[in-house]
Amino acid sequence: MNRSGADAPDRFALLTTAVASKYLTNAVRAGQERLPQVAILRASTPIGDDSARWSVAPAREIFDEAMHRFDESRTGADAWLAPRLHATLRMTRAEAARPELWNFLALAVAPDYVLWRHLTSGESKDGEVKKVNAPRFVGPHYSQAFARLWWAAEMFRDGDDYRPAEIACGNQDMLNTALRLDAIDHKPTALAMVRILKGFADSGANRLGDRVNALCTAVNSAGSTLMYEVIAPDEPPDQDALLRWIQDAETASAVPWDRLPDGPDDGTARRSSMDRLTQMFQELCAGAPLRDRGRGGRTPSATAS
Repeated sequence: MNRSGADAPDRFALLTTAVASKYLTNAVRAGQERLPQVAILRASTPIGDDSARWSVAPAREIFDEAMHRFDESRTGADAWLAPRLHATLRMTRAEAARPELWNFLALAVAPDYVLWRHLTSGESKDGEVKKVNAPRFVGPHYSQAFARLWWAAEMFRDGDDYRPAEIACGNQDMLNTALRLDAIDHKPTALAMVRILKGFADSGANRLGDRVNALCTAVNSAGSTLMYEVIAPDEPPDQDALLRWIQDAETASAVPWDRLPDGPDDGTARRSSMDRLTQMFQELCAGAPLRDRGRGGRTPSATAS
């Protein structure tokens, strides 16, 4: 494994993808070789803001706690870490859209976490040592190890309530598939999808992963012909409230470990729109085909066993 957080830098910085990628050798991605931290830090650009929110220590602390808590079930760390990472790294969406920030986090601050979470043990089928896929370090927001958690918390939270995000991140199919959909930028759509997921889970539905993937496919397909914003309108977020929450990072306490933190109180989704879309998505799921894993085809409907 690369290293612990003992020698992590003090402050966040920006690291370009072109520079970061050249350090991601096969040996590094296999956890057999350490990253050259001094060279990475020299190649990084400091963030021109000395506010407390760019301090590395709070983020490093939650990564260490996640590795301690979930070492026996590493995928379970996602649902715990996502809301706490979001509440620790208080940013606007424009700031979070910078891949250079996530590159720095993955290579300079917590490469050990990326390896811990995404490196599977043993050898691959061809006998080679298994490696973490490079996009977990320097990939798009739906693949990069930390960006995907921050953005999932952002897209699936309901104002200051992270419970829907926790539910979404607790299902790998939702986290891996829904985060790629443009439709979830519409808050009632994202939250209606979480309602459907919760309904599946609470009812003990079989083949939960296949059902979630069928839901995502149906929502994406319907969204190509239907404008969710028109049939289920919502109010824009309160940007002033978001900025106050970000500014409060100067005096905010560390995020709690045994209860969910509070997110920005920038407005909740319109309930009538969520109800409308939940009903619509339930109807879509009723007719959505599930993958037929036995023959590589698909079963007639989502209600099939």
